[in-house]
Amino acid sequence: MTSQGGLAIRQYIPSDYAELGRMCGALWPGHTDADLSAWLARGDEAAVFVAEVGPGRLCGFAEVGERAYADSCDTSPVGYLEGWYVDPDARGKSVGRRLIRAAEDWARSRGYREMASDTHLENVGSQRAHARLGFEETERLVLFRKRL
Repeated sequence: MTSQGGLAIRQYIPSDYAELGRMCGALWPGHTDADLSAWLARGDEAAVFVAEVGPGRLCGFAEVGERAYADSCDTSPVGYLEGWYVDPDARGKSVGRRLIRAAEDWARSRGYREMASDTHLENVGSQRAHARLGFEETERLVLFRKRL
């Protein structure tokens, strides 16, 4: 756990469930308890780091996991930033940077040499935040679907 200015970055504990669920719902509308439970059941191949601002109060999280490969990465497996969220009133205060640092430390501790992530094309704020933290954009995708 790292603490600075009353904010602690630490790994998720079960008593964080409701707050983590609240933030997941803000990041991914339609996110369900089943989705969250499935993520938390991943065990050693994933970790959730939270930003704690007071007892039972969180203001951000980073979910990091292992993927066998990621587009544009040269190594395998890689650390993958699956989710990253900071409450609007806590943005611009290095909370996101500290969460990513914890995720990167987790990935390094597992021997990964690369970390990958993604965001939606319209989420320019997330793209800028990734770039500020050293992520480099590697490609853009347009996904298609056809109902049969």
